[in-house]
Amino acid sequence: MKYAIASEKVRRTFAKQIEKISGERISLCYQCGKCSAGCPVAYAMDYLPSQITRFAQLGMVERLMQSSTIWICASCKTCSVRCPRGIELAKIMDAFRILAKRRGIVPKGQIAPLFDGIFLGSIEKYGRLHEMGLISKLNIASGRPFKDLSLLPIMLRKGKIRFVPEKVNSPREVRNLIRKVEELESK
Repeated sequence: MKYAIASEKVRRTFAKQIEKISGERISLCYQCGKCSAGCPVAYAMDYLPSQITRFAQLGMVERLMQSSTIWICASCKTCSVRCPRGIELAKIMDAFRILAKRRGIVPKGQIAPLFDGIFLGSIEKYGRLHEMGLISKLNIASGRPFKDLSLLPIMLRKGKIRFVPEKVNSPREVRNLIRKVEELESK
C-alpha cells in the first residue's frame, strides 16, 4: 500500500500541534532507532516507535493515527532515556493519543482507552477508585464478563476489593480537578 508524504504546510502544522501538547520537538529526531531497540513492547506494535516518529515528521497523520503503536506504548520512558537527542518520545506518544481522541479515533481491539474512561468515571463519581466497579464495567464493556470471576472470592477474603465503594470527603474537588485537566488537554 502506498502512502503520500504531506505538504510542507501540513507537516509544519502537525509538528506544531505535537510540540504544543508534548513540549517536544519531533524534528530533532534523526532516526537512530535506539528508541525502537529498547522498547519493551515493540514486539506488539504494528510500527516501531522510530517509524511512528518518521510518519509524524513526514506529515503522514492518518497512517500514524490508525496505528496501534500509539495505544500500545506503555509510557515507560525507556525510549526517552535512550534517545541521544534527549527527545521525550513518551510525551510525544501521549500527544498522539490526545490528538487521536480529539479526532474521535478509537483503536480497534485495544482496551486502554476503554479502561481510561471507566477509571476516570469512577474517580469522578466517588473521588477515588472503586476497583470492583472498574473490573466489572471493564469486563462487561470488553465482552468478557466472567474474565476475573475466579479471583473474586480470594480478593474479597483478603480485603483487597469491596462491593461498596468508599467515598472521599470532597468528591466535588476531585471533579473540579478532572475538569481543569480536561480543559488543559483540549487546548
